[in-house]
Amino acid sequence: MKKILIPIVIFYFLVLAQTSFLVHFSILGVVPNISLILAVFWNFIEKTKNYFGLYNAFLVGFFLDVFSQRFFGFYILGLLAMAIFLKFIIRKYVQIPFVEKN
Repeated sequence: MKKILIPIVIFYFLVLAQTSFLVHFSILGVVPNISLILAVFWNFIEKTKNYFGLYNAFLVGFFLDVFSQRFFGFYILGLLAMAIFLKFIIRKYVQIPFVEKN
């Protein structure tokens, strides 16, 4: 239960801070999307056979959709597509070297 509840709380407050507070701190007119960065990072470091990163991408997309003016599902589809693409690329083309003990 904690494994599911903790990302909900973290991503909710990140998206809330991003849409209410961080809007005033734009860099060259661009607001940093911290929740997107965290979702990409989570999918990047997670093992390819785990799908908790897809759940987190859906969660971030849901909260971004709730607080945005775009149609509902825009961020959900985009972040899920990004997470699936990352999982595919990492599974297909990235090999993690394993250290063998002698």
